[in-house]
Amino acid sequence: MGTFQNGGSSPRLRGEVARAKPETERGITDPSSRRSPESIERARQLRHGDNQAEATLWNQLKAKKLGGYKFVRQMPLGPYFADFACRSAKLVVELDGSQHAESSYDRRRDEFMRAQGYSVIRFWSADAVKNLASVCETILAALDGRLSEEVVASDLLFVFARTNKAGDGSL
Repeated sequence: MGTFQNGGSSPRLRGEVARAKPETERGITDPSSRRSPESIERARQLRHGDNQAEATLWNQLKAKKLGGYKFVRQMPLGPYFADFACRSAKLVVELDGSQHAESSYDRRRDEFMRAQGYSVIRFWSADAVKNLASVCETILAALDGRLSEEVVASDLLFVFARTNKAGDGSL
């Protein structure tokens, strides 16, 4: 018989250790943890926003539908949130409305994400609705390494982060 921290006892099987509750259940927040409760809540709010373009693209990205790559929505990345991110390929996909045209905020954001090792690809929201197949093919090109340098066009921005997928530290 073992004794719990609260003084009670419970039978244990051959050295089994009682599992502690995760920090979020204990009400303890660790400043070095990956995500704060505030960023988790903000990501949830963003995922439930009413954006037709994001919903349309998400239907193509979710459940590894696009080339077998796993994407997540509204992933916290430092002080920012990526619309969509493929962690394994270190690719962020952003859909932008006209308010993002020539945005210095977006340039700072892209540079931050690049510094974290993420390439960023931006499309106009209207293209995700009207030209979904082209958007998906462009995302696949980035995922498969067919886009390997920066691209700036009126309907596309690709900020390439030079990373080594082999993990040996070389570029």
